[in-house]
Amino acid sequence: MAGHSAFKNIMHKKGKADAARAKIFAKLSREITVAAKLGSPDPAMNPRLRLAIQDARAENMPKDNIERAIKKSSGSDTANYENVRYEGYAPGGVAVIVEALTDNRNRTGGVVRSVFTKYNGNLGATGSVSHLFAHVGEITYKAAVGSADAVLEAAIEAGADDVVSDEHGHLITCAFDTLGTVASALEDKLGEAQSVKSIWKPNLATPVDEEAAQSILKLISALEDDDDVQSVFANFEISDDIMKRLTAA
Repeated sequence: MAGHSAFKNIMHKKGKADAARAKIFAKLSREITVAAKLGSPDPAMNPRLRLAIQDARAENMPKDNIERAIKKSSGSDTANYENVRYEGYAPGGVAVIVEALTDNRNRTGGVVRSVFTKYNGNLGATGSVSHLFAHVGEITYKAAVGSADAVLEAAIEAGADDVVSDEHGHLITCAFDTLGTVASALEDKLGEAQSVKSIWKPNLATPVDEEAAQSILKLISALEDDDDVQSVFANFEISDDIMKRLTAA
């Protein structure tokens, strides 16, 4: 009986993982379709599409899925999506930025507002917390791509602003406006990146206690679970002791 229960538990976890993966692919597909529709279906001529495809590859999205998403952009039934940014505060005074891609502002705004309310947060106006972050481009490479000095040299030549290297890999930061050109130049030197994305990087982290941390993590999880939400960023910091207790729970 114990073995049977363990098998069922494994299958349940796999089911949850597969569902999460399908949701990620759906969001990536939407971004690819929108990028191709707004610009050229040729990645070489469309920086936004090129970045979307690189992001999809980093998540091991099948090539067929990527090509299907690009082809969908030429269809007359493709919805008109727009980028929307929501800003607010989570418990503990933590600033939160939510990026969405939606064909219905009212629907998405209602969902985001209800999530903030449910987990004791407050949704503010656009611009209310973004000044606490820097909007930058982030490119990552595996450690095996080269030495710290080699990657630093390539990053400087590509026009990046900063590089952090350790045994886990290389993290390259650049201005948001130059992300496409920097990523392309690095690909010529180092090969395809592990990930390429724009992020909101906190200027200063806000330490939180265990109670606030629980609410914040639930709030972020609920936001990310919505189909329209593409990314969530927050400036909180959880101590190692609190994180251990939360993961053990």
